[in-house]
Amino acid sequence: MQFVCGFFFLILTKLIQIKEMNIESLPILKFIKFCVVGFSGMVIDFGITYLLKEKVKINKFVANSAGFISAATSNFFLNKIWTFHSNNPQVAAEYSEFIGIALVGLITNNFFLWIFNEKLKLNFYIAKFMAILLTTFWNFFANYYITFK
Repeated sequence: MQFVCGFFFLILTKLIQIKEMNIESLPILKFIKFCVVGFSGMVIDFGITYLLKEKVKINKFVANSAGFISAATSNFFLNKIWTFHSNNPQVAAEYSEFIGIALVGLITNNFFLWIFNEKLKLNFYIAKFMAILLTTFWNFFANYYITFK
């Protein structure tokens, strides 16, 4: 009987701890939200890249950069509000950190794009998608530990 009461007490204690835990603060949930925001950014990124590359006929790497920076700006505001719930009043400083990380991500993104498209001869948009996937990890962890700490 003592074992059953002890086991019941342990389960009850764990359930209370789970209920009191702020699930919004879990890194995995933040990563999922970051990915949802990133998907919206990917739509912006691909849309601007396509428009500039195919319709305006500018260099594919310039078009890629314009799409990437436009998406990064949109992602900053969505991540600040929804993913990380940042109340930092120094929005310009926070934005600068976010864009700085995005610029490192842009270099990484263009590097992967160059490898996949130029060296491996994959379709430009498939290569771009793969580059975005790889760059996502850098962007999340850098923003998690630096911008929205």
